[in-house]
Amino acid sequence: MPSVYEETYRRAQDEPLDFWAAAAEPLFWHRRWDTVRDDANPPFYRWFAGGRLNTCYNCLDRHVERGRGKQLALIYDSPVTGTVRRFTFNELRDEVARVAGALAAQGVEAGDRVIIYMPMVPEAVIGMLACARIGAVHSVVFGGFAPKELAARIDDAQPKLILSASCGIEVDRVVPYKPLLDAAIELSSHKPERAIILQRPEAEAPLVDGRDLDWHAACDGAEPADCVPVAATDPLYILYTSGTTGVPKGVVRDNGGHAVALHWSMEHVYGAGAGEVYWAASDIGWVVGHSYIVYGPLLRGATTILYEGKPVGTPDPGAFWRVIEDHGVNVLFTAPTAFRAIKKEDPDGAFMRNRDLSRFRTLFLAGERSDPDTLLWAGDRLGVPVIDHWWQTETSWAIAANCVGLGTLPVKPGSPTRAVPGYDVRVLGEDGNEMPAGQIGALVVKLPLPPGCLPTLWNNDDGYRQSYLSRYPGFYLTGDAGYQDEDGYLYIMSRVDDIINVAGHRLSTGAMEEVLAFHPDVAECAVVGVADAIKGEIPVGFVVTKAGVTRGADEIVPELIERVRASIGPVAAFKTAALVPRLPKTRSGKILRGTVKKIADGQPYTTPATIDDPAILDEITDALRGLGYPKSAG
Repeated sequence: MPSVYEETYRRAQDEPLDFWAAAAEPLFWHRRWDTVRDDANPPFYRWFAGGRLNTCYNCLDRHVERGRGKQLALIYDSPVTGTVRRFTFNELRDEVARVAGALAAQGVEAGDRVIIYMPMVPEAVIGMLACARIGAVHSVVFGGFAPKELAARIDDAQPKLILSASCGIEVDRVVPYKPLLDAAIELSSHKPERAIILQRPEAEAPLVDGRDLDWHAACDGAEPADCVPVAATDPLYILYTSGTTGVPKGVVRDNGGHAVALHWSMEHVYGAGAGEVYWAASDIGWVVGHSYIVYGPLLRGATTILYEGKPVGTPDPGAFWRVIEDHGVNVLFTAPTAFRAIKKEDPDGAFMRNRDLSRFRTLFLAGERSDPDTLLWAGDRLGVPVIDHWWQTETSWAIAANCVGLGTLPVKPGSPTRAVPGYDVRVLGEDGNEMPAGQIGALVVKLPLPPGCLPTLWNNDDGYRQSYLSRYPGFYLTGDAGYQDEDGYLYIMSRVDDIINVAGHRLSTGAMEEVLAFHPDVAECAVVGVADAIKGEIPVGFVVTKAGVTRGADEIVPELIERVRASIGPVAAFKTAALVPRLPKTRSGKILRGTVKKIADGQPYTTPATIDDPAILDEITDALRGLGYPKSAG
């Protein structure tokens, strides 16, 4: 007898229009759609064409009008300022309506763009929802982005107005935002008419006469704005992919398909109900923050947490357990790198032992490949299911997951389980043919993509085709490489660019990282392929040890080499590794393997705008020199 998951997946594949029409029913539509999916102009598919709705109404007003206005909607928890603020659905709706009214008073209308360049404060969430309320298109840029990168986004989105703040706070360091914003506007060709600035007491900023307005002066007394119904196919937001150079890629998210997909995912992927407490420990500058700090939980009627802090250092590796206890968190979603950081500082899990985690039932990991060691460590310490799942900025919700709301399937560490209903995932070889079970290839999704996924790039249909659709016609190229086993479980091993060719053998750096991560002294690791005159490429490992480990590279590295040799074989040619104090990452936790490879190969590189701390690249460069890289320098 098929499982609930299998039956649901079959219905989504065989009857997609009926399936997604049923998923759309719980939302409020000002006008019902004419067609569930408009296939008239492939590959530009449109969901719920002819329908009209308002995403903010479905996030806030719908719950208030159904008698749930006194329920908590948003909890702001900021260990860096020692602040906790709580908003009911009534209170959040009223705040959003006032800010929406302030935007309207400055001439912002449906279809206009608003850039939001703010830290993790409630006003950032309120600003996003305020844009949605009046049909404006928001584009959140991670707070603290360099002026050049912000300017590129200003020129591409051409916003009428910018919402910003005087500063952000990184653990114990104040980061002034206003000088960065002023420099970006100076660099940009497009000049926004207004900037509304939230003055934080940690660092107030001077305002530019005639352009800048104080947040409270502009918003507190504004006339509240009603929700403006927009076409389901109208854009809700633009989110620029990280690490872009030149013209940035602006992923477009529509209103209708996005609301339907996220509402469906909250129940069926995450098993989260209305009234429960859901915490995505991410940043609103990333897609996780858009989907599962702001829109997903509020569409579902759950309480969402906005956390201005870190997994370690604010103040210690018990920060997450304190938040879960204080606010009664039921479901946590974060990146594997957060748990690697916690594991590094507190390998025995001592900080969670004295916390009441009785209401916490599920941990979800995504954002970077979840190595089995981290997944098993979290599960053993927490005693709850740990669910690896896989998705991207472009999709806005999970491509593959162990769907808790459809009956949990057996866990296979290292796999995000199977494709989520709505996605038809294939593994293709370089010739475009499907790969046999167990063999690595490019992971693709058969078109049309389900609701919620990007319909195109902002003002760049040709770029959408070229970036995602041209390599394998009829399929969306995820850019990830992996394989599928005999049970249909997917394994995401690395980015396509991280499949290395060692003497003619195509090998996954992710598979090598998996082996290294199981070493008892290893907290986290990365493997990159570097150029080799004989073999083409060879793997080089970078390893961060757990807190308290005193052994050095002369003892640990030979053990790592032997483990890879025993697990993958001599064909891997894994003979070189370095112990480093930390790995270079983006602020969202993704390891910058491509940059490390360029350093090792002696190629020019640009320090990524998303890097957490540029000084780490100097440490990696020193480690590579110790290994004799780049070879031209040796």
